[in-house]
Amino acid sequence: MIGYIEGSILQKNDDRILILANQIGYEVLLPTIVLESLKERKTGDSVSLFIYFHQTEKQPKPVLIGFNTDEEKEFFQRLITVEDIGPMKAARALTVPVHDIACAVEANDIDKLQKLKGIGKRTAQKMIASLAGKLDKFILPGMTAILPKLKQDELIQPVLDILIEQLGIKPVDAKRRVTETLSLNPAILTPEALLEEVFRARPK
Repeated sequence: MIGYIEGSILQKNDDRILILANQIGYEVLLPTIVLESLKERKTGDSVSLFIYFHQTEKQPKPVLIGFNTDEEKEFFQRLITVEDIGPMKAARALTVPVHDIACAVEANDIDKLQKLKGIGKRTAQKMIASLAGKLDKFILPGMTAILPKLKQDELIQPVLDILIEQLGIKPVDAKRRVTETLSLNPAILTPEALLEEVFRARPK
């Protein structure tokens, strides 16, 4: 199975490129975000891509989908776990950076998700239902500031309830520990991850 290709550009098309590597030409389908990053590259220029290899009984012809980073590839693999989103549809949907899509999912921003190519309201809802709380690692530090207050409340309150009601920690101390943890780890987006980090940090 092919997971990475490094070579030179043999040909560029609207949604794919042909890469020459070790005297073999590989046709690689590229999401919009990857195409944009390579628009200045010309025939003969070097290129390296992380590859998602897709082949099934229904589609026996192998399809290679390329990404600039392993992070983009991993996000893509999360995306295709959503019902009704296959590899081809997922590739077309990646029209903005994966960080932005992850943030939209965590913020329950259906309108923003619908702006992705091929994603309607119903599919956007499925994305949120399937992926919410699972995309922490794709959120850039500081992006939690744009999440709605309701989302912040949903993040913090369950943790406070556990610290205060189950563990007997004083409310003022519980709030301080949660606040300090979030300030050090602004990309945390789920109560489970927040609680884990609170326990990991020693109380002052």
